[in-house]
Amino acid sequence: MRVGIPREIKNKESRVALVPAGAAAFVQHGHTVLVEKGAGLGSGVEDDAYRAAGAEIVSDPESLWATSDMVMKVKEPLREELGWLREDLILYTYLHLASAPELTEALLQSKVCAVGYETIQSDDGSLPLLIPMSEVAGRLSVQKGAYCLEAGPGGQGMLLSGVSGVRPANVVILGAGIAGCNACQGAVGMGAHVSILDINPARLRYIHDIMGGHVTTVMVNSANITEEVLQAELVITAALRAGARAPVLIDRDLVKRMRPGAAIVDIAIDQGGCCETSRPTSHEEPTFMEEGVVHYCVTNMPGAVPKTATWALTNVTLQHGLELADHGQDALSNPTTPLGRGLNTWRGKVTHEAVANALGLPHEAR
Repeated sequence: MRVGIPREIKNKESRVALVPAGAAAFVQHGHTVLVEKGAGLGSGVEDDAYRAAGAEIVSDPESLWATSDMVMKVKEPLREELGWLREDLILYTYLHLASAPELTEALLQSKVCAVGYETIQSDDGSLPLLIPMSEVAGRLSVQKGAYCLEAGPGGQGMLLSGVSGVRPANVVILGAGIAGCNACQGAVGMGAHVSILDINPARLRYIHDIMGGHVTTVMVNSANITEEVLQAELVITAALRAGARAPVLIDRDLVKRMRPGAAIVDIAIDQGGCCETSRPTSHEEPTFMEEGVVHYCVTNMPGAVPKTATWALTNVTLQHGLELADHGQDALSNPTTPLGRGLNTWRGKVTHEAVANALGLPHEAR
């Protein structure tokens, strides 16, 4: 199989879908790896490193897409790339289709076989290809939230940790999954007063234990969300439903009632966001003010730290990528396997039930 690795063109996206060691693994399996010129530079990987691993460097992205049997990316294809999709191509990348009806329509029209990293699900219900980026985004959310509280972007001008004689910021985290847990650790480590909410008491018990009691754990319900958010300087939203749109936990009325100059970091924005006032932003223009609250809603947060994020991502995508290359679309024929669960579209059909439900489209198993 010919495996194509294009350069990412999303705003300020410097990650790359495969590192040289991964390219070498594909070559050892008998596959050809095509890497677009300069694809790895943002992550500190030179073209010569790919050549040394046995990959070929391609200058023209269109020819890379046209001659590849599988294209492996980091982020969803953008408008400039949609014309290169086709029925006999496997697209293997983050898709987040529940909040992307136009992209979904393009995938259906092209009949491409699209596998979403975020929907590959293990038998225990975990999302192994989402976990490392959730770790990165969770830890980044505290850094970005601290910046949002500064006076420059319109925040209260408050130091997250406080200082002697001045209280720290109140940080509220909605969702105690991988991203929320990592945000919690970062915020506690910076000295903030932290509350974390979740629907699962076992997750809250786990976080309370690992944090040595240095965090307030609260069960999710509308009354508790309102109470905690109104006391917060920084709210980090990290609730997730596999393949589906993120639940809206904070409506506009609640945002209006938040403290002026407070901040919201919506980690779930790539699945539509957990806040009614959230809208996608970019690394170039990451924040906006809405109802007197600073919003940070960058859809590719880990792209800010590509040297860390690229290796963390490729550590988990390689195994399934090799399986796809070794077996082609046959690797997706069983919907009860992790890869089978990751199939989003195939031959013009939406094959993932949660995606279909989120978009109001028919669900058809492969």
